[in-house]
Amino acid sequence: MATVELTKENFDSTVSENGFVLIDFWAEWCGPCRQFAPVFERASEANPDIVFAKVDTEAEPELAAAFEIRSIPTLMVIRDQVAVYAQPGALPEPMLADVIGQARGLDMAEIKAKIAEQQAAGGEAAPGGAPEA
Repeated sequence: MATVELTKENFDSTVSENGFVLIDFWAEWCGPCRQFAPVFERASEANPDIVFAKVDTEAEPELAAAFEIRSIPTLMVIRDQVAVYAQPGALPEPMLADVIGQARGLDMAEIKAKIAEQQAAGGEAAPGGAPEA
C-alpha cells in the first residue's frame, strides 16, 4: 500500500476512519528522513492493513506544531484515535517491525479506560501502554 500524504485538510478524517495509522513526520531537506523513507515504504507494503501516512513538516507546519514535533523524522502510531507512540529518530527496519508488533498487541479498551480515569481525576490524558522502541 502506498503511503498517504497527510494535510490539515485530511488529517482528522484519515485518523478517525482508520483504526491503525503510522505517521512519519519528515522534511525534504532532512537526511535521516530520506534514509528512513524506504524503510517506512517497505513496512507499508508488508502491513497492508495499516494506514502509513507522511506529514511534510515544511508544507504542514500547523500539524507539526499541533503535535509538538521538534525533531524529524518522528514516527507516531495512532490506534483507535489515540496516539500510543511518538518517537523522533529514523528506526532501522527490525525496530520499526517491533514497534508495529507492539502496537498491534495493545489492549485499546484498557488504554482508553486508563485515559478516562486520568481525565476524570483531572489529570492530563497521557498515552498509557505505549510500546518502547
